[in-house]
Amino acid sequence: MPAIDRESPVPPYIQVANDLRARIESGEIPPGRALPSLVKLEDEFGAARDTLRKAVQVLKDEGRVQTVRGMGVFVLPLE
Repeated sequence: MPAIDRESPVPPYIQVANDLRARIESGEIPPGRALPSLVKLEDEFGAARDTLRKAVQVLKDEGRVQTVRGMGVFVLPLE
């Protein structure tokens, strides 16, 4: 289970975004596949949903994922 280092100067949402980005880059979560749901991520990281939403927003801002309404957040192919 990935742990958020609460003593780190890196904000928790950045730590989560870094973990998810690493999974995308390694192919663990390939293009076209959905990220785990917020509920699953909440269990996995022990983080608040607002923290997780901010982490997903970081990845959206980077162009790595997109939200499909009613379906989830999906990994985009890298260009």
